[in-house]
Amino acid sequence: MYKKLFLTAAIIMACLQAESQTLAPDYKGTSYNNPISANIFCADPTALEYNGRLYVYGSNDHQQFIKNGKKGENTYGEIKSIVVFSTDDMVNWTFHGTIDVARLCASWVTSPWYQGFGVSWAPSVTWRTTEDGTDEFFLYFCNSSHGVGVLKANSPLGPWKSPLNKLLIHYDTPGANKQGTNANFDPGVVIDENGVGWLSFGGLGPSTIMPEAARIVKLKPSMTEIDGSAVIIHAPYHFEANELNVIGGKFVYTYCSNWADRNQTAAEWNTYKTEHGISASAPNTCTMCYMVSDDPTNPDSWVYKGVYGPHPGMGTNNNHSHLQKFQGQYYHIYHGAPLMESWRNAGVIDNNTSIFRSICVNKATVDEATQNIHEVKPNLEGVTAIKNMNPYELQQAETMASCGGVDYENFTNIKKNTKINRLGNDASENMQVQMPANSWISVRRIDFGTSGAAKFTVRAKGTGKMEIRTSRPARPIAAFEFSSTEMEDHTIDLDASKFQGTKNNLFFVVTEATDVFVDAWQFTEVGAASIQDVKSDTKSGRQYFDLTGRRLTDVQQHSGIVIEQYTDENGMKHTRKVVSDNAQ
Repeated sequence: MYKKLFLTAAIIMACLQAESQTLAPDYKGTSYNNPISANIFCADPTALEYNGRLYVYGSNDHQQFIKNGKKGENTYGEIKSIVVFSTDDMVNWTFHGTIDVARLCASWVTSPWYQGFGVSWAPSVTWRTTEDGTDEFFLYFCNSSHGVGVLKANSPLGPWKSPLNKLLIHYDTPGANKQGTNANFDPGVVIDENGVGWLSFGGLGPSTIMPEAARIVKLKPSMTEIDGSAVIIHAPYHFEANELNVIGGKFVYTYCSNWADRNQTAAEWNTYKTEHGISASAPNTCTMCYMVSDDPTNPDSWVYKGVYGPHPGMGTNNNHSHLQKFQGQYYHIYHGAPLMESWRNAGVIDNNTSIFRSICVNKATVDEATQNIHEVKPNLEGVTAIKNMNPYELQQAETMASCGGVDYENFTNIKKNTKINRLGNDASENMQVQMPANSWISVRRIDFGTSGAAKFTVRAKGTGKMEIRTSRPARPIAAFEFSSTEMEDHTIDLDASKFQGTKNNLFFVVTEATDVFVDAWQFTEVGAASIQDVKSDTKSGRQYFDLTGRRLTDVQQHSGIVIEQYTDENGMKHTRKVVSDNAQ
């Protein structure tokens, strides 16, 4: 198992001067909570709530960015995977890696009009618990403009599989858009209060007041087959970005508006308003609109309600969002391009690099009784934390509010012969953060309590110096050196008076580094036993879980790292990461 390196004399307290070298820049901004990632481009968000966490999925713009050599135009053609993030506090986001859709759908059959899998854009996700207690997750995505595919899993992080050998929605689907006219893309899924699944899709119709490109179809209980024919949603100024919700017993359909000339269609809009008995103004171009219905298969039942998501600006030329309720509060999850603009302004990338997007979040106000959604004002400030982070729980290094100069590595175990891969794999079971010299990660709203922290443990490998700071340029409140060729636990004693109360920000800064990778970290409260200080071999009630929290009944069948929980002879509960083939 991990060798514990207990450092007692390498603490540098706040009285020492901060390192003189220049740290990696803060392109996101310490006071900003948007975008959710400070170093991964991602777009077209969708989300679900599961076991107290919000999981957000998006198109992997970063895959195109890397393929382009970090320059040029985002043509979307190399987006063949889906990114996954999660949070339980809305400010500290865990990057779980990517779902390799190209690999999962590599065996899709060829049709007369399309050569199998091409790309994975604009995901939409939902989940349910079946009668036998099994959790099932369904992720829909568009294969360019040609149709909609579906993936299935038993956890929000997979492993995912393609239950079909072809598209679920395509040009031959009854009621769908026909080849050469409108597109069958940008899916939006929801499971209603009766457990029935519904899927919206369509777009890219003519730039008119009524393109008639929006569709909705009922799904069979399998969620991987359609039930009947798709029907039209008469969505004014419809363009793309379909999503569905059920709010107050009614269906809420959201979409992005098109670029039709509002002056030329003014008379048509006034006629539309009169015919439908509404007072809403015509939406501006590229805004998120919404409609409501209690009978989704009746095209005439859908009532236009207005705009809830204006064009976000932030350097983007399109709009795509998802309305998600989490912990009782609604959120508008959308994309802009503030990170790309920040990088361009700093000269990190060429001025002709565009448009690589980032996912952002702002609060939304929804009247569930009337389905009225107040218009959201996008901004970089984003949302505030809904809870404090517990530093005495094991925290993954890829959980961040922001970062500078870091990269991610995805691996299946920690042995020396492990192959290392970058962005483009399944949502990772095991992730680590590569931290070169002068790089840093930060977390927000950390509650150390009144007693404070007595120890700090970081799971890392390589040779480096790490400092803990309360702001990026501040003097360190603790620092230490470490060196190991394997992923090991490095522990130091702390001055508890420096780690009390709630810290708005905490920075982990690597000032010197040779092949440094960080996997996880954890503080130990004054008076509490460290999870690494296991003096006795007496362990009872041992249980094992994968990194998504699912209990493992046969740990030996699980490859890679697992979470072990047990109680020692003193009745103290312990939690630690172990390699499954070493779990004894």
